[in-house]
Amino acid sequence: MIPTLIEVKQERTGFDRFIGSWVCEGDQNMVVDVGPANSVMGLIKSLEDMNVDRIDYVLITHIHIDHAGGLADFLEHFPMAKAVCYEKAIEHLVEPAKLWAGSRHVLGELAEVYGRVKPVKRERLIPHTQADVKDVEIIETPGHAPHHISFRYQDCLFVGEAAGNYFSMGDTDYIRPATPPIFLLKKCLMSVDLLLAAEDQPICYAHFGQADSSHQMLVRFREQLLKWEEIISEEMSRGDDHLVERCVENLFEKDPNLKNFESLEPEIREREKFLMVNSINGFIGYLEN
Repeated sequence: MIPTLIEVKQERTGFDRFIGSWVCEGDQNMVVDVGPANSVMGLIKSLEDMNVDRIDYVLITHIHIDHAGGLADFLEHFPMAKAVCYEKAIEHLVEPAKLWAGSRHVLGELAEVYGRVKPVKRERLIPHTQADVKDVEIIETPGHAPHHISFRYQDCLFVGEAAGNYFSMGDTDYIRPATPPIFLLKKCLMSVDLLLAAEDQPICYAHFGQADSSHQMLVRFREQLLKWEEIISEEMSRGDDHLVERCVENLFEKDPNLKNFESLEPEIREREKFLMVNSINGFIGYLEN
């Protein structure tokens, strides 16, 4: 089985090749994450173009609105499908008012671009602790979000954002932590270690793409998290004046995984700076407590 990555296109400059949904076809057809509410019809159209008319399971890595915001509409289009998600996150999908309010607080205007979350019918949701999907292994991977889970299926590891954001650029790449508030570094590192305990295999990111060796990428990401902790701690010790700006400058200078930032298109650099600030604020909140 070779999974197919479908880009869930966004109507926003700089957000090309950013949000992806993984499709696994076979005896059971599965989709990993469905993207935001405002773009889910694009995903459905892509599946129709692939002649995929049956989805048995949707595997939700976490309920952030860029991953699960379109779930209600997706399940309505595929009435045979059920969605597996973190047990304690189900309430936020059934009654998404708090999820939407929190999304608007963290993402600001970007939340409106992604679109308001619609309620999902409870009977369409399977708690991850009760899921029994053939050949699917579920790994609890909190860190990016407390309700984050990853999936192993037929020699591929689907990590959502548990291993950060990854972009391949020919012979080079770019890796950035996805650590928005509220971020817990120890839990994130424990999650990375759990993923490392699995056999080496291709690793599939929600943002955005695939790499051949999960072990190689996870080791790099683990080292990156510790590097960010070191750099941001040092900047915090120097006071609050322009703290985030100083962190951005020093991370670009000292983190080798960000060295290809200048190779990104200008609109993508703008997006990455916005999300990088969110990630830095997650580290600052963690280190202050």
